[in-house]
Amino acid sequence: MSGICGWLGADHLAIENQQIIDRMTGSLIRFDSNPVQTAVQGNAALSVAAKTSHSHLYEKEGLLVGIWGRIKSRNTDLQTAIDARGMAAALADQWKQKGRQAFSELAGEFVCCIVDSHAREVALAIDPLGTHVLYYQSLGDDGILFGTSADALLTHPRANTEINPQGLLNYLYFHMIPGPDTIYLAQKRLLPGEYLHFHDGHTEIGRYTQIRFDEDIKRPFPELQQEFLSLLRKSVSEAVQGQKAGTFLSGGTDSSTLAGILTEVTGEPAKTYSIGFEATGYDEMHYARIAARHFATDHHEYYVTPDDVVETIPLIASVFDQPFGNASALPAYYCGRMARNDGLDLLLGGDGGDELFGGNVRYAKQYIFSLYDKIPAPLRNYLLSPFILSLPENKGPKLLRKARSYVAQATVPMPHRMETYNLLAHYGFETVFSPELLAKIDTAQPALLIERTYQDVSHARSLINRMLAFDWKFTLADNDFPKVVQACHLAGMEVAFPFVNDEILAFSLALPPEQKLKGTQLRYFFKQALRGFLPDEIITKQKQGFGLPFGVWLQTHRPLREIAADSLSDLKSRNIIRTDFIDQLLDQHLHEHASYHGTMVWLLMMLEYWFKQHHPIKV
Repeated sequence: MSGICGWLGADHLAIENQQIIDRMTGSLIRFDSNPVQTAVQGNAALSVAAKTSHSHLYEKEGLLVGIWGRIKSRNTDLQTAIDARGMAAALADQWKQKGRQAFSELAGEFVCCIVDSHAREVALAIDPLGTHVLYYQSLGDDGILFGTSADALLTHPRANTEINPQGLLNYLYFHMIPGPDTIYLAQKRLLPGEYLHFHDGHTEIGRYTQIRFDEDIKRPFPELQQEFLSLLRKSVSEAVQGQKAGTFLSGGTDSSTLAGILTEVTGEPAKTYSIGFEATGYDEMHYARIAARHFATDHHEYYVTPDDVVETIPLIASVFDQPFGNASALPAYYCGRMARNDGLDLLLGGDGGDELFGGNVRYAKQYIFSLYDKIPAPLRNYLLSPFILSLPENKGPKLLRKARSYVAQATVPMPHRMETYNLLAHYGFETVFSPELLAKIDTAQPALLIERTYQDVSHARSLINRMLAFDWKFTLADNDFPKVVQACHLAGMEVAFPFVNDEILAFSLALPPEQKLKGTQLRYFFKQALRGFLPDEIITKQKQGFGLPFGVWLQTHRPLREIAADSLSDLKSRNIIRTDFIDQLLDQHLHEHASYHGTMVWLLMMLEYWFKQHHPIKV
């Protein structure tokens, strides 16, 4: 994986600059030891650490240009320049001519950094869906510090290491810290498709591209199907580019599709990797095997055990430079490790398929709730809602209880209706957080962030498209991409996401909403287009996910229970979480519903492990 880092600031001695950038880069490559390219000026430095195919650096007359990732251009003139002079040199020319619009002509999964040490100017950008992160910290009028790792920034002598209390709240609410905020008060992150421009002490942040849905295009299904399959093959082929590649295989539609397409593109059995769990309701190995047999892949399996979890928790905490609570990072790591041991260069991840084509269960659920709004407003607001909501919440016939529950949720406006099951909100902020932390945070911020993100796509008329765009930020850029990228980074494995190829994204933007969610039928077009290619069992299976049976295992596995209890005991001393909540969580809640309350145990445990690995000083 590796990454990119650098700064523009006050002048230092050349030897000091070299030592600083070496420390920053060392943080980037501590798990994979990829080659490093570095350029140093009197008041600036830039370093790209990655294998040569993903690393581009240009230096001329005070101008430093660094690019990290899989990058190309759909502009034929720019691509010709890239082929002739190299990606970084071509972007340098584009920047001089077009400024921030130069970024809009790029495609792929990338981070771009441009530093003009003479003009005291910096430009930063990440790709439109945010497959990689880019952190930055203002150095005041002097300049700016930036990098793809928060840990790398912290090695700079002018880095601010103060913890952001709001980040702690956001972590427990979202199970990660959504951009643009971070766990550090002085650090921010670029959002997908954003650029940052620093010049003469002033910083401007904006979007260099706008993603817009076109909901009025109607095309015949055979034409759509042919184009879609062609784009899939092209995307997988571009991602592989002669590398030794394999793919995750969960048994879902996305990973199974990639397994089949990879076999077609390479002309040999795809190497596929699956994780199983010996826990009822969590294991999908049966479906992974169906897909593996169907495409005759070179299939590899590993069953994660509670002992594996005990061993791997500190490693997972070490690779994430912010508190991160998605437990499926652990099985993703084991897939990456198997692939690395097999000598592969690249794993293909199916992330993005659900969010482009309508595959998450909550889309169908929210559609059902939205039907309530079709009842005439006077009848709904003055008769049905008051009557049904006046019924006792947990008493009476089952049908009436269900009706009350339905109306109670349906009357919550979007997007907040999607948060009615939020774990932290269920407990209550005052129940969970210490009074000292509550005094430093804004408990209304998560709701404001959710509302603002949802309203960013107000041009979309359909409910499904607004939910998809919402998930591009919270599910993909803030959660799934970092999860897979960092877990594979820990395993020393590169990862690519063929479903978020720019051409497939454009295709999905012009796909009619009813082709994504037809009534309650998820991914309607996607599944119809792949009938005859995917096994019927894969197309018709219920979506399950890649969850870790942590709460279940806590009940039976003593070492796992002990490290969880020890970490939560240590967390008490940080004065973040109320001690009585921790005691009640372990002594009562966990025994009432292991899988539900086990999620909070995991979140708090990973928070404490993150502090131990990255920031041992007490908050």
